[in-house]
Amino acid sequence: MDKIKDKLASLRAEADAAITRAEESESKNKKYEQDLLAKDQEITSLQHKLSILDAELEKVEAKLAESKVAAADGETSRTTNDSLTRKIQLLEEELDTAEKNVKETVEKLRQVDVKAEHFERQLQRAEQERDQWEKKYEEMLAKYQKSKEELDELVTGMGSL
Repeated sequence: MDKIKDKLASLRAEADAAITRAEESESKNKKYEQDLLAKDQEITSLQHKLSILDAELEKVEAKLAESKVAAADGETSRTTNDSLTRKIQLLEEELDTAEKNVKETVEKLRQVDVKAEHFERQLQRAEQERDQWEKKYEEMLAKYQKSKEELDELVTGMGSL
């Protein structure tokens, strides 16, 4: 009986040890389950953060694409602006040249006008002088004709004597 009691005591000790081990295993299992649950929650949280970061990444990439397009548009605008500025400068230079030419032409026209007036006055004086000479010529021609007639009369009168 002692052997049975010993065996029973040893079985009880083994059962107690098994119960202790089972309790320890259960507590470890609970701890592992809690750790697993915490890890699952952490994974879920990280997945949520990842999805948020993915969405932010997409937004940032879209903004980057917009910025690149805006930069390209800005470069195009800058290039267009530079070419238009050059065209404006060329047109301003052409305008300055044209204004200078107009001023020179106006000055030359004014000088031609002054010369034309001067020549018109000279022409008027020459015409007046011509008219005076024609009048003198006519007067002289009339005097000559009168003198010739008187001379012819005198010759005729002398010839009849």
